[in-house]
Amino acid sequence: MFFEGKTVLVTGGTGSMGSTLVKRILGGERGCPRKLIVFSRDEAKQHDMRMNYLNRTVGTDETIYSNFARVLEFRIGDVRDYGDVCSAVRDADIVISAAALKQVPTCEYFPEQAVLTNCTGAANIVRAIRDNGYPVQTVMGISTDKAAKPVNVMGMTKAIQERIFTTANIVAPSCRFVCVRYGNVLASRGSVIPLFLKQIECGGPLTLTSPDMTRFLLSLDAAVDTVFAAFERALPGEIFVPKIPSANIKVLVEELLAGRDLKIQVTGIRPGEKIHEILVSEEEGPRTVDLGDYYAMGPMLPELAPERPGLERLGGEYNSRDAVMDRADTRAFLAANGFAWKG
Repeated sequence: MFFEGKTVLVTGGTGSMGSTLVKRILGGERGCPRKLIVFSRDEAKQHDMRMNYLNRTVGTDETIYSNFARVLEFRIGDVRDYGDVCSAVRDADIVISAAALKQVPTCEYFPEQAVLTNCTGAANIVRAIRDNGYPVQTVMGISTDKAAKPVNVMGMTKAIQERIFTTANIVAPSCRFVCVRYGNVLASRGSVIPLFLKQIECGGPLTLTSPDMTRFLLSLDAAVDTVFAAFERALPGEIFVPKIPSANIKVLVEELLAGRDLKIQVTGIRPGEKIHEILVSEEEGPRTVDLGDYYAMGPMLPELAPERPGLERLGGEYNSRDAVMDRADTRAFLAANGFAWKG
């Protein structure tokens, strides 16, 4: 019951991941917080979230509604601004850093903006705790498979964010800093499956960057499960990685089409994209241990090496091309996550 009686701060709490996380925390499955602070810079999204809970349009049961009315607090602010961060972090026992610029092409065209949000924002959280002695117990950074052997700005900034958080265990040892790293989240803003369904609804064409492309896939709830697992089990400086399936994007498109005669247009890889993604690189494998449903990646710095004796190590790379579902499994995966096209 990790959140019981705690003040929890979620930066980027109105995003796809953040809002699902907020709803799950309000459900009380890991304990009911004393206060849950949603920190973001978009007043419209905060208003929409508040009204959705008030009007119970987000599947809000009595427990969630009661906790929403009692513990949820909205704060306008920007992780790029150190003063804003201090005003929020000083009240928190737990910080979940979900604020991010996450669209690969956007970050390629505006790299300085990606640095400000993904790197400076993380550094502001660490600085606030380190310099002011705020009694935060755990900080959780939300990362991405693109941080492994990054070739795009989004991945590069997320890789640096991981290092900012994990090495903070040295400069602010009274707080536990950990991260999670996972692949493409279904139904998140800008994700590919909702785009494909919209293109089908409009009569096509469906835009496919490359017929060879593979991607790790998981649901929003599975992403939150990873966060919860890391809260309960991660040692300082570790990055938790879920064991998840991957899909060939062309097969994914064909299954969503379900036999409909719509054109598939191959557009070519967008700026900064990879054909395959990596959740654990070859270099990271030797310091990554197998925990069953998850891998725990140890930090780079030897001072932070966690004590997990006797566990099997991954050793090599965890690549999306090596875990691809066949067509039947892809179809079942889509159906299980509510994305089968029904027309």
